[in-house]
Amino acid sequence: MLLIKNGSVFGEPGTPDVLIKDGAVAQISDNIQKSDGMTVVDAAGLIVAPGLVDMHVHFRDPGFEYKEDIYTGAAAAAAGGVTTCACMPNTLPAADNAEVVGYIVDKARNAQITVLPYGAVTIGQNGRELTDFAALKAAGAIGLSDDGNSIQNAAVARRAMLLAREHDLLIVSHCEDADLAQNHGVNEGRVSTELGLPGRPAAAEEIMVARDAALARDTGARVHIAHVSTVGAVEIIRRAKDDGVRISAETCPQYFTLTDEEILSKGALARVNPPLRTGIDVEAIIKGLADGTIDAIATDHAPHSAEEKSRPLPDALSGMIGLETSLGLALTFLYHTGRLSLEAIIRLMSISPARILGLGERAICIGAAADIVIFDTDEEWTVDPARFKSKARNTPFEGMKLRGRVKYTVSRGKQVFF
Repeated sequence: MLLIKNGSVFGEPGTPDVLIKDGAVAQISDNIQKSDGMTVVDAAGLIVAPGLVDMHVHFRDPGFEYKEDIYTGAAAAAAGGVTTCACMPNTLPAADNAEVVGYIVDKARNAQITVLPYGAVTIGQNGRELTDFAALKAAGAIGLSDDGNSIQNAAVARRAMLLAREHDLLIVSHCEDADLAQNHGVNEGRVSTELGLPGRPAAAEEIMVARDAALARDTGARVHIAHVSTVGAVEIIRRAKDDGVRISAETCPQYFTLTDEEILSKGALARVNPPLRTGIDVEAIIKGLADGTIDAIATDHAPHSAEEKSRPLPDALSGMIGLETSLGLALTFLYHTGRLSLEAIIRLMSISPARILGLGERAICIGAAADIVIFDTDEEWTVDPARFKSKARNTPFEGMKLRGRVKYTVSRGKQVFF
């Protein structure tokens, strides 16, 4: 048994104690007495909230375990207060069949947190032939995505949405027009001009967001737009929601904290897909989070080796890790700046992504699964990748001072970070 005492429990008045037994919340009341064999966590001055749900991570397992694996990814998640992750299917082989999805499900049983796999929409994520959606769902896929390989053919995307609706599966769409995006590593604008590099235009994202919003309206499918980064994409999603389209969206901490200027000092560590944008885009992302246009904050946790990120910018692989900094960044840049309430941040990082994934209501209440994060909203700390649980170190946030830190994480009733 685990007893959490004296904390400010999300959704409860005062500072009640929380008793956890057999992986679930057994009691919430004042002054619960300790008994033999009980572990006690003193959460005085801390927030006790539902564990975070990150609906967009890359754990690289199978095939790229030198970057990350399910167990190290889960440990990094636990250190960031995340108790449930959904893994993208761009593994080797791709998670485009029941065998690979089953491998991930089986290995994840021994992970510190809950790890759920996405299945690929198309075979080999090649954008042409649809996978067996029914088999993927039966094997444990939480949803479908071709992730970085955005489906370019609208007819294929439409067939996928129709079939996904039939099987009640969410499609997560990485929205970029490949002909416009190419493999350019920086936003098209002043910074790309200064570097003398071709840029990745905002239109590459916005064209595909508009297309997928139209297809979602046409098919009635549930479509989730990944890592929104531009002012235009936010507006397209806002209009689609106003029209009743079954569309949801996420963004990542890098898109509400950094601009493409970061490339000038951090180089490839700040290279992500879609790229970091402008200050105008950052402001639009924050407004989208505040008004409900953007439903979730995810990390797109993308581990790479030091060699892969040390290449010249045009040749370096895209992506940054984010599980161990996401809550700190959200608290620092959104809560402590007065842009979002603490309740809104918990909704964006726990309650809403769980709802989108069909995982049920996230709450600390009697009978609920004991997935809990306990954090200090005010503790200041400096990002030091050398202390990360992840295998990877590719973050542009190294050396940044953040305000707000995870102190304990409880997954399925067990302390997995403290």
